Amino acid sequence: MTALLEVDGLSATYGQAPVLHGLDFTVGESEIVVLLGANGAGKTTTLRALSQLESVTVGGKIRLRGRSLVGLSPQTVVRRGVSHVPQGRGTFGDLTVEENLLAGAYVRRDRQGVRSDIARWFDTFPRLAERREQRAGTLSGGEQQMLAIARASMSRPALLLLDEPSLGLAPLIIRGLFDLLGGLNRDHGTTMLIVEQNANLALSIANRGYVMEAGTIAVSGDADQLRTDDAVRRAYLGF
Repeated sequence: MTALLEVDGLSATYGQAPVLHGLDFTVGESEIVVLLGANGAGKTTTLRALSQLESVTVGGKIRLRGRSLVGLSPQTVVRRGVSHVPQGRGTFGDLTVEENLLAGAYVRRDRQGVRSDIARWFDTFPRLAERREQRAGTLSGGEQQMLAIARASMSRPALLLLDEPSLGLAPLIIRGLFDLLGGLNRDHGTTMLIVEQNANLALSIANRGYVMEAGTIAVSGDADQLRTDDAVRRAYLGF
């Protein structure tokens, strides 16, 4: 496996409060890796640290294809190839669906390629195509999550970070969403690092997983191994 993302000794604080304590993990090219654990374990902070968001003070090493991301602006991290779908989806509610997709491509200058990608995402999500002139804030929760994923993908990222993509969605929509994420990985080789409370569902599409506890990695392994290890399931995964 060729490592796309390498994280060594990652620490992070909010103000004076330490949240992450020396995390080491990797994400390989074209892998889906999930971060699991209870609320407050540090999963969201890990994604925010990778994106170099301003409210997080980061230590350690973060390398994407061998190039350091530490100390860069969030905009530069996007240009280097990392795109982040935050909790709550983060769509621009006052912009139309199509305007949101254009906003997701702000780091690109290839207008023809941008238009081609918009057409591809409308093919992938026909519901969004039907609503291309509709304001994003008026979409259903499932439609907004589709838009958030498509918008984040418009920068053609090497790595897609997704924070609780199932949050607030109905069970049937969640199943369809994870089928879609698995399909994007299989069909397009999209590399993903996913934070998710629904451990069983997340592991069903993943290659590997890391279980976090109190800002550290407590357990790691292949997805099938984590799903079938009774001790891990009882202690950390809740299913």
